[in-house]
Parts: sequence; structure tokens; C-alpha cells
Amino acid sequence: MWRVLILLTVVGCSKSGGSPQRGPMGPVEVAVYTVKTEKIALKTELPGRTAAALTSEVRPQITGILKARKFEEGAKVKAGQVLYEIDPAQYRAAYEGAAAEVAMAKSKLEGAKLKDERYQNLVKIEGVSKQEADDARLGHSQAEANLAQKQAALEAARINLGYTQITAPISGTISKSLVTPGALVTAGQPAPLATILSLDPIYVDVTESSEQRLRLRAQVGSGGLLAGSTAVKLLLPDGSTYPQPGTLEFAEVAVDEATGTVTLRAKFPNPDGTLLPGMYVRAELDEAVDQNAILVPQQGVSHDPRGNATALVVGNDGKAELRTIVADRAIGDRWLVESGLKPGDQVIVEGVNKAFPGTPVHATPAGSAAGSGSGK
Repeated sequence: MWRVLILLTVVGCSKSGGSPQRGPMGPVEVAVYTVKTEKIALKTELPGRTAAALTSEVRPQITGILKARKFEEGAKVKAGQVLYEIDPAQYRAAYEGAAAEVAMAKSKLEGAKLKDERYQNLVKIEGVSKQEADDARLGHSQAEANLAQKQAALEAARINLGYTQITAPISGTISKSLVTPGALVTAGQPAPLATILSLDPIYVDVTESSEQRLRLRAQVGSGGLLAGSTAVKLLLPDGSTYPQPGTLEFAEVAVDEATGTVTLRAKFPNPDGTLLPGMYVRAELDEAVDQNAILVPQQGVSHDPRGNATALVVGNDGKAELRTIVADRAIGDRWLVESGLKPGDQVIVEGVNKAFPGTPVHATPAGSAAGSGSGK
């Protein structure tokens, strides 16, 4: 009984106007960003590693005992500079012996030539038989061939003697020596004596997804984007920016089957030797230029449960409207919107947590005095 009395008392109070009813809510205050197009360079950061422009492994061309090392390890060397010396004694002796053989062959050739000329005159007056004259002519030809053979042997001996001085095939920075004087080195040995690296300029090889590259090329080909420049900026492992700009040289003509990526090569000046082969770096490339890009502040873009990008815009009726957009690239603190928005659209960037699709809103430009307070 007492519960019924209490209920009747409450109902009677409400009807008598003891507690006023709340009227409909007014528009929600929001700040908006008005969409416009602008010209931007589409940049991308790609991982990569540095590589020497030239690499040469120093190996002996002959067999012998290493007599001396003529360079400082880790120093810069020039092409043609003597690096090692092999004991030249046996090769000098071989050269001198080949020179003596040439001198003997020349002497024999002179005698064969005189005999040939004399017999050719005698055969005319029948002083010798034609057979003897022919034999003299043949002996002359054989002496010429013998001399040519001995001269070739002398040249080979000269080359081998020259190989006792092992020179740098390229200019660059030389590694530590893997052998010491007194060691036996052999022609064609698999292990190099040292390695020379040319580090100025230096290459940076980066990898890019083949799908991303194909999509970008299709956009450039259709006229939606302009081709970017070949300038490349390098980010070092410590996060700093390399002061020297680089240039994109070429893209590999095949896709790596294991990773599905394409290798791009950039060239950087390296006068101070800051970059060393094998360093992990990141390269920033200007891939293309979008002359009609739409950029929206990141706070104006959210994602639905399926991961699709969405944005709240102010509709023609003054109410919040949910749009599904395509925005898969962040540029600074803004999203690059490929579709879903057009110039003139007003994207809600402040007060998003109070505005829902269909909610009436009162929009002010973001950054204004009124707008700056609406998101609080």
C-alpha cells in the first residue's frame, strides 16, 4: 500500500510542474577544415644498404715468395701503385735467358737470309741446283719463324717479370693485408692478398615493393601524377640526415622472387668517407608530384572496425555526415586522401567526439577563436 502512495505522490508532483522538462538540444559546436587541392611531392622512405662503387680483390698473377708490402693498411691507394713485391730472381733470370735466345735467333736469321740471297743468284747461272735454292729459301723462312717464337717467349718472360710488382688495379681505400712478407703466393689463388674499395662516390641500394612501383607508374602514365625528380635524401643509422644529396641512377630490371621487391640504386658523393659499405640507411625519394592533392589533418580521420578510413563532414543540411575515404599515406601531420572527399568539403577536426552522423552542428573554421575552444 505504501509503495502505491509514494508512486502517486511522485506522479502528482511531476504533473504539477515541480520538475521542468528539458527541451531539444541545440547544434554541436565543431571546428572544420575546408578541403582544398595543393601541389605536393610524394616522397617515400625505403630501407637500403651502402655499397662500394668499385671493388677489386688484389691477387698474384705468378707464383713466388712475397718479398715486401709497399702500402699502409687502410690507406688510400692509386691505380698502378705498387702494393706487393714478389722475389724477382727467377723471373729476371728467365727474362735474360729469353733475351739471349732472341739474340741467337736473330743471328741465325741473318745467316739464313744471306744464304738464301746468295743461292737465288747462283741458281740463275746454274751454280746450284734449284733444290738447293729452295732449301735455302725454306731455311730463311724457318729462321724468321724461330725468331718470332723467341720474341714471343721474351715478351712472356717480360710480363712475368713485371708481375713481380703487384700493383693496384683501381684507386680507392685498401683493406688490411691478408699475407705477410715471406709467404708463398700462387697464381690464381682463391684468397686475395687485400681488397680495394672505391668509396667516392658510393652507391646506396634500396628495395621497393613491386606492387607499389607498378601502382605509381600506372598513375604517372595515366596523367594523374607527374614523374618525380631523381634527387635522393639519405637518413643515417643515428637518425641524422646525410648532408650530401644523391641521385637515383637506375632500377633493377627484375623482381626478387623471394621478397617481391625491386632494387633501386642511388649514387652519393662521399668525399669524407662518412659512408662505409654495408651500412643500413634509409633513402627518401621524390617518386612523383601530385598537382591536385587533397590533404586532411590527421585528427579529422578515424577508422571503422573494418579498418576503413572515415571522416565526418558537414552536410548540406548542416548535419554531420560520415564519409568513407581512401587515405593510405601520411605526409607530415596530414593524410593524403585519394578518394571520398572533394574541394569545398568541410571536415570536422575538433569536436569529433561530440558529433555523430545526423547530429546538427555549428561549424567554425579550425584555428579560429571560436573553433579552438569547441574541441575542449
